[in-house]
Amino acid sequence: MTDHQVDLTLDIPGERLDRALVQALPQLSRTAVQKLIKDGQVLVDGRVAKASQQLEGGEQVQVTLPEPVNTDLVPDDIPLDIRYEDDDVLVVNKPAGMVVHPGTGHYRGTLVNAVLAHCPDVLGVGYEKRPGIVHRLDKYTSGLIVVAKNDRAMHVIQNQFKRRTVDKRYLALVEGRLNPPDALIDAPIGRNKQERKKMAVIPLHQSATSRPAQTRYRTLTNYDTCTLVECHPLTGRTHQIRVHMAYIGFPIVGDNVYGRVRMRTSLGRHFLHAAYIAFQRPSDYQQIICEAELPPELTAYLAKLTV
Repeated sequence: MTDHQVDLTLDIPGERLDRALVQALPQLSRTAVQKLIKDGQVLVDGRVAKASQQLEGGEQVQVTLPEPVNTDLVPDDIPLDIRYEDDDVLVVNKPAGMVVHPGTGHYRGTLVNAVLAHCPDVLGVGYEKRPGIVHRLDKYTSGLIVVAKNDRAMHVIQNQFKRRTVDKRYLALVEGRLNPPDALIDAPIGRNKQERKKMAVIPLHQSATSRPAQTRYRTLTNYDTCTLVECHPLTGRTHQIRVHMAYIGFPIVGDNVYGRVRMRTSLGRHFLHAAYIAFQRPSDYQQIICEAELPPELTAYLAKLTV
């Protein structure tokens, strides 16, 4: 099955777009409708719209619905590299190649499946299809990810992400000699208009999907053709670090979506690793700091480079 498009005529003057769509598509919750709108999957008279847009009546609306996902989550006995655990949270060092939660084409073998085998009680925490998942990492990004083990912990950690008090640091190898060596990238990110599965830097006034995004980076090591850099995302947009580094002309090595074709490597992944995370423990609000060293394949790749 693939994504499919639903064409509607909404003749409800004065009603908000999201509320009108919930009435027209009762199989979708309001949260699901709002996500579709935010992701640019809803066009009103051919244009991306906002959830709060008031209808005048008679609008032609196109909604792109994703393929239905199997919600029968199954535990998979997959070893987890656990870096911290208590009654409320689990911090896992995710390997590259592992998808975080089930979705189209990935119904088994995900981090969620593995967590369910380790901690069955996480089922029902937060979102139905991704229980316990507070934030995400791309499939080919390795490193630290926090999983909530109960609803209160989910709420507490989510609020920390919203307030931007969670400190996340990534190690990335980028193409070229990074210049300037240290800087703040402040560039809004939204859904790519030509390729809906990609993100791009888009001015806020040009797209309803565009949101403010900031990434601070600093150079760690200069190599002949690459730079090892620490990236500190101040916001949490989809593909943020990958998009920002490509935007300033220094895409991440091995990134076959945002990188340069000539620099694709035999790594089988991109060189991006979530190496550090600090947050407040839900039980007593004490700071928890977790670190994860570079995985062997990235360490071996660096060893081949010349300074």
